[in-house]
Amino acid sequence: MSTIEHAVKVLQRDGIIVYPTETVYGLGADALSEDAVMKIYEAKGRPLGKPISIAVSDTDMLRAVAVVDDAAEAFIHRFLPGPVTVVLPAKSCLPEMLTGGTGLIGIRMPAHETAVRIIELLDAPITATSANLAGDAPVTRPDEVDVPFDLLVDGGELPGTPSTVVDLTTRSILRKGKGWEAVEAFLRSMA
Repeated sequence: MSTIEHAVKVLQRDGIIVYPTETVYGLGADALSEDAVMKIYEAKGRPLGKPISIAVSDTDMLRAVAVVDDAAEAFIHRFLPGPVTVVLPAKSCLPEMLTGGTGLIGIRMPAHETAVRIIELLDAPITATSANLAGDAPVTRPDEVDVPFDLLVDGGELPGTPSTVVDLTTRSILRKGKGWEAVEAFLRSMA
């Protein structure tokens, strides 16, 4: 069994994986399972009212879990896959706790082959919060992971700059990360 297949088996049993992205290590669980999502909150020590982002493998999966209008579609086409988290209205298939009661969901489409293969093989989105305790710095190396998990998928040392977070409902940047200048310029052009 490959590491990716092993990771999917863990996810199918509501387990937690640590996985590499093009930015930092993510803490992954089946985003459609309330039990699995609750384990992520507990592992991180994250308050339940704080939303948790998810990762998808392609735009079809993104459209299945979020409402995407024409402007959002143009933004997604330009910046995803890549180090950008888009915030969109969540569809009812997602556990409400992921949105922190906001009705909005942050979505990543990683530009990292391992992460994408895991999500594709699971055929469902996974959580995309960083693999660290709430409030701690994001993790760039496997030996820095200090949260409970069932399987770590080693991707070596990662760059460490978190994703840029963009609320596409208000067309505003919530967190400046990798490539935020290009994102800001694109948002201005949409006005």
